[in-house]
Amino acid sequence: MKTYKTLLFDADDTLLDFKATEKAALRMLFEQEKLPFSDEMEAHYRELNQSLWKAYEGGEIERSELLNTRFALFMKEYGHEADGISMEKSYRVFLDEGFHLIDGAIELITELKDDYHVYIVTNGVSKTQDKRLRGSGLHGLFKRIFVSEDTGYQKPMKEYFEYVFERVPGFSPEETLIIGDSLHSDIKGGQMAGLDTCWYNPEGKQNDSGIGPTYEIRKLEELYPILNGNQEKKL
Repeated sequence: MKTYKTLLFDADDTLLDFKATEKAALRMLFEQEKLPFSDEMEAHYRELNQSLWKAYEGGEIERSELLNTRFALFMKEYGHEADGISMEKSYRVFLDEGFHLIDGAIELITELKDDYHVYIVTNGVSKTQDKRLRGSGLHGLFKRIFVSEDTGYQKPMKEYFEYVFERVPGFSPEETLIIGDSLHSDIKGGQMAGLDTCWYNPEGKQNDSGIGPTYEIRKLEELYPILNGNQEKKL
């Protein structure tokens, strides 16, 4: 069984509960705009937002276009004209205050940080990720945090991972495991970079993507048997 020395963790929906933070921020935003906000609208916004992030990760659109147009596009579908840039600025303020954690995240990283080289690899806006990671208590537990905005690339791009690898002392792909919730950005990205991968899938989603992770876990604590050599690879 392979022994890992370096662990690369995704942030949102792996360690930070982005869904909870996003929900709170969206409700505050719509209250500010004096607009109704239903569960159906929340689900629709997430679908639109995810499609834009996939386009960004695929190099089809720029990050600025994603951030500055998503609320205008969303509101247009409900018959409202909106200033997408203004709404994005307000939303960012609300989002920055969201420090929700995935159950067991602090305990896991606190346990691992003395025996492994732990890093965060995340797509997103640098200021937001920094503030949320500091507010959650996670920031100081990691050797370094790599945010896509700072690197000039984003997961799953090979260039993003090359940027990270060049800045990890003594890096060895054979001794590195990436852990994340996204089959596209984390698992596919890790595979293209030559890493073993662990898919965090708390909802037990069906994997019809054709992307096969090395390991799959439902709870963060299930990472321990993998690191201790007590769980065989899926591949």
